[in-house]
Amino acid sequence: MSLNEQNRKRLLDLAKLSIAHGLNTGKALKIDLSDYPPELTVSRATFVTLQKQGQLRGCIGMLEAVRPMAEDVAENAFSAAFKDCRFPPLEADELDELDIHISILSPAEPIALTSEQDLIDQLRPGIDGLILEEGFKRGTFLPSVWDSLPDPRQFLQHLKQKAGLPPHYWSDSIKISRYTAEIID
Repeated sequence: MSLNEQNRKRLLDLAKLSIAHGLNTGKALKIDLSDYPPELTVSRATFVTLQKQGQLRGCIGMLEAVRPMAEDVAENAFSAAFKDCRFPPLEADELDELDIHISILSPAEPIALTSEQDLIDQLRPGIDGLILEEGFKRGTFLPSVWDSLPDPRQFLQHLKQKAGLPPHYWSDSIKISRYTAEIID
């Protein structure tokens, strides 16, 4: 599903409005779905990534579609600005310095694999977002992470670390799913 330019801009504006609302109220912007076209009210999983001067400033999202896309963007923008535990809450003077990126995820599909090398051979750099699960540990990298980790083996090693596993860890019980993302920025 590819959104037209008007709906893409509408989602970016919504993300910024929700962050501004959060600065004033401490809460995400509540929206009226009847104000949005049907394309933005379908249930979709999204991530909102905030950057300031090219550096990550917050990134929060959902891997499963649990609410309408516009509502998901409003909630995730607020959370990326104020609830990403890697960063202090956003300050008012930072709002105009933010670059906002929205990722609309496709449903995740499991990858059938026989070994770590088999997985590496199946990866599509620049296209695949990955979800790694091992027991109670879980991590994901959006497709945009390929920009900074273009080598499939390194991409996988860093994803394992993000999930709380050693970089060279492997077991036959690891589950890997892939998704793609429409990026709006």
